[in-house]
Amino acid sequence: MINIKNLSLHFSSRTLFDEISFNVDQSARMGLVGLNGSGKSTLLKVISGQQEYDTGNIAFVPGKKIAYMPQDVVFQSDKSIIEEALSACGDVTTLQKRHDELEAKIEEGITDEPIINEYIEIIEKLEHLDPIKLRLEAERILIGLGFKVAQMDTLVNTLSVGWKMRIVLAKLLLQKADFYLFDEPTNHLDIVAKDWFLQFLKDANFGFMLVCHERYFLDQLCNTILALENGKSKVYKGNYSAYEKQYAVDLEQLKSAHALQQKDIKRRKETIAKFRASATKAKMAQSMQKQLDKLELIKLPPSTRKVHFSFPTTKRAGRIVLDAQNIAQAFGDKKLFDQVNLQIERGQKVALIAANGVGKTTLFNIIVGNLPLQQGTIEFGANVDYAIFAQDQKDALDFDKTIFQNAQELCSKKSEQQIRSFLGAFLFSSDEIGKKVGILSGGEKNRVAMSIVLMQDANFLLLDEPTNHLDMPSKEVLIQALTDFDGTILFVSHDHYFINKLANKVVELTPNGALSYEGNYDVYLAQKQASVPAKAKTVETSDTTKKAKNNSGQSFEKQKKIQKIERETAKLEREINRLELSFTEFEFGSPRFLQNQKKLHTKKEQLKTLLAEWETLQ
Repeated sequence: MINIKNLSLHFSSRTLFDEISFNVDQSARMGLVGLNGSGKSTLLKVISGQQEYDTGNIAFVPGKKIAYMPQDVVFQSDKSIIEEALSACGDVTTLQKRHDELEAKIEEGITDEPIINEYIEIIEKLEHLDPIKLRLEAERILIGLGFKVAQMDTLVNTLSVGWKMRIVLAKLLLQKADFYLFDEPTNHLDIVAKDWFLQFLKDANFGFMLVCHERYFLDQLCNTILALENGKSKVYKGNYSAYEKQYAVDLEQLKSAHALQQKDIKRRKETIAKFRASATKAKMAQSMQKQLDKLELIKLPPSTRKVHFSFPTTKRAGRIVLDAQNIAQAFGDKKLFDQVNLQIERGQKVALIAANGVGKTTLFNIIVGNLPLQQGTIEFGANVDYAIFAQDQKDALDFDKTIFQNAQELCSKKSEQQIRSFLGAFLFSSDEIGKKVGILSGGEKNRVAMSIVLMQDANFLLLDEPTNHLDMPSKEVLIQALTDFDGTILFVSHDHYFINKLANKVVELTPNGALSYEGNYDVYLAQKQASVPAKAKTVETSDTTKKAKNNSGQSFEKQKKIQKIERETAKLEREINRLELSFTEFEFGSPRFLQNQKKLHTKKEQLKTLLAEWETLQ
């Protein structure tokens, strides 16, 4: 599909690619990895023709279409969401409008030959494009990426950058290319949309090259890894985990070879120095020096500094760390959620998840006190000291002050030496802590904020997107530290791998409450797919209490009734899922659309009643 031979690219005195060569099959699912600045995004631009290169050759299979998605695209459009998406399929919307205009003229009796000919030509084009099928496909992709059916006619220019990027991705997928170049395609997706996109790529019949800082995607999707390092490239078979193991072996071998070469060079230099001192061996010394000068030196990859930290032992909190009851939130007439009950026990690491628009960030901000509580109660347990990691560091840090000043103000109980030590563990040297926060990169701001959270000696951490802007090695360090943390955590994240590794409980926020699932994210998904009814718990019982309830036993009739409700609940959830998917088949506002909408409402009310009955019985 793509053949790259001896590709070189230099920026001033820096060599980005030094005669790299590799082949990419049409069916390849290739992950592109490397340290920041190794040239991942640049390579995609070079392949797509967006960036010139110095020397080498790039060849493509004739007749094959390659589509490229850059990391960020700023575009304006006065079209609706569905029209903009369909513009990727040829101008089917324009053709449809022209068809309707010409049809109206013909119905009025205007039958000039040019009009008839144009009308026939447009009909032939539309028959080939199949606009109904295209619209259904466009809506399916847009809904998968998080848009609602009711949004399809919303103007693109009213959307945020993140939602516009989703349209860019939808348009790309609608192009039906033979091979795709994706540069961080998950950056603007929530976890629900990521799950859909992951499955879409798993089921796709095209190949792709993918830059992504989410390990789960690279492990689940890729069968080949292309690693960029020191201007060179190397292809590894397998997913990211397989690459990581093989790379570690390769690195050890390289270090051994480097050490042997350095030993040999030292020996040669000593011999040359001795021979130069001898008049009879001076020519031999000169010859040996020339050979040494021609020697190709083994280069080691640049050593990267790594964050290293661990949480100190925390003060023991009471059994119930957070108790939130009957929380509701609305903005004007728009209700986000209602009847949210959430109880977190000491030692739990709870992931709060929901699709965009349901209000998980809003609920998080209500809990930490950034938004007023409209309804319900929130109580922190005995001996609970909490610390907050905010998604937007503008809310947490003073950008006009230095790193050290921010840490000193927010961690007043720590000595200057302790603060310097903590910041040093997060890779901020004594010189760097004098930098103003406002000039730092996203990843650096993240490290400042996380170091401040660490210094507060809290036993309850509230973390909103703690992995934002972190590379994979830094994420691994953070996961290990948070896993070893002996306190309690409530966190919001869109990183599947991060949730999987850290969470021992998942809480799904819905418009009508919070559903709790024991286990990590994969366990949660398995339960959802199996249509196992989740427990919308108001009180989370301890293991001792649970055992006591189990030991007390329940009547046979009661058990039968519970099992019957669980079967009916599973059936209703399947019907609700089928009805929600069917909306893509009907025009918004049409009789069939309204009929399905009414059915969906009825089924959801039935499900709500059954779940309430199930809770009472339990």
